[in-house]
Amino acid sequence: MKRRLFLAHAGAAALSAATPLSVRAQTRPLLGSGLRGTRNAIEFGVSPDTNIAQTAAFQVMLETVAAEGNALFLPGGLYTLAGIELPSGLLIEGVPGRTRLIHAGTGPLLHASDAEAITLRGLTVDGLGRPADGDEGLLDLRDVTGFTLEDCRFENAGVSAIHLERSSGTLTRNSVTDTSGVAIFGRDCEGLRIDGNTVRRCANGGILVYRSEPGRDGAMITGNSISEIGAANGGTGQWGNGINLFRADDTIVADNIISGCTFSAIRGNTVRNMQVTGNVCRDSGETAIYAEFAFENALISDNLVEGAANGISAPNLDHGGHGATISGNIVRNLHASGPYDPGFPGFGTGIGVEADAVVTGNLIEGAPLYGINAGWGPFLRDVLVASNTIRDARIGIGVSATEGAGRALIRGNLIAARETGIQAHAWAKAAAPDLLADPKAAPGNITLSENVSTAG
Repeated sequence: MKRRLFLAHAGAAALSAATPLSVRAQTRPLLGSGLRGTRNAIEFGVSPDTNIAQTAAFQVMLETVAAEGNALFLPGGLYTLAGIELPSGLLIEGVPGRTRLIHAGTGPLLHASDAEAITLRGLTVDGLGRPADGDEGLLDLRDVTGFTLEDCRFENAGVSAIHLERSSGTLTRNSVTDTSGVAIFGRDCEGLRIDGNTVRRCANGGILVYRSEPGRDGAMITGNSISEIGAANGGTGQWGNGINLFRADDTIVADNIISGCTFSAIRGNTVRNMQVTGNVCRDSGETAIYAEFAFENALISDNLVEGAANGISAPNLDHGGHGATISGNIVRNLHASGPYDPGFPGFGTGIGVEADAVVTGNLIEGAPLYGINAGWGPFLRDVLVASNTIRDARIGIGVSATEGAGRALIRGNLIAARETGIQAHAWAKAAAPDLLADPKAAPGNITLSENVSTAG
């Protein structure tokens, strides 16, 4: 052995021998994370697979470890528990897929309030379908800041799997399956980061971000996989959505893959400054991407919609809804049936807008009704429809010409329609002949140029 290497080994051995065992024990690393000061649950007499409830001993263990400033390691196995309170400063790490917390009570299994800096990793939480009260979740956090949830699984929640109020934190790479309510619900939170999670088979919703009053929220919902979302509670869109924003301003929904939702893949109700970009939305029962009611300034771009009753919709000028840029999307293979009777004119529109909207550079293919529709009745104001490609639509572009309707500019679109290329409509009636064939017949509120029929 070279002299320098020999001296290094000898020095390290001497230092280890001179260090008391108690000090060395306090500096052992946390498995997989590089943290120090790990305690093992077995040290507290809490062992897995005992087939008895260990709630009292488990609670004392959490409080002790958090007070020490240490981390807790839970070996793989089953822990039967009920009504656990998570203290501030707690860090629990389990063995992913092996460390299972089994609900033995009602209401939340894991709860925290007025706390901070709580981290859960590598846990599986099984609610066994046990009921909770009202808005409670299997994991229920109120007024918690700096929460981190990573690589955890939630199964069989009786109501919501994860419920957060007035809290902040990050939820990353978790899985939620088979819940009787919604997967993740955040209300009046601040800047939640919900990234890379998998959500499957939820009876009423996937990821919901709500506020009691309209205001800045700042949630970022990115890279999640969401599928098989029901609407067991009924309604016409309150439930059954993959991602649902309500009154939550300044939010980003990006790069998610969402399929099989009873209503919308992505729905924003009364939301300002919503960005919906780069998502894949398949097989939505109603409108795949929806900015509705008093929304303002919605940016909807570069999404792919495959199969829905309507593709992308930004209506409701009558409720103050306005301001949308809808660009670079692909909308294909729509159907005319939905989860309720919509009345006239029905489902099957690729993109629909009403006020202060730009619709540009989209591809719509396979629309049973309109490829693009601008306005309805008097609810039309300052809409630009430009440079879109529309294929296999019954009506390429519809635009309102009812008395009181505002202006629309329609230019440079490529249109292949089965019946009418560009139709001016007054409610349920055509207000002019096909404007694609005869642009000079356009009503006074509609300006047309350079639109081309590609039929035949």
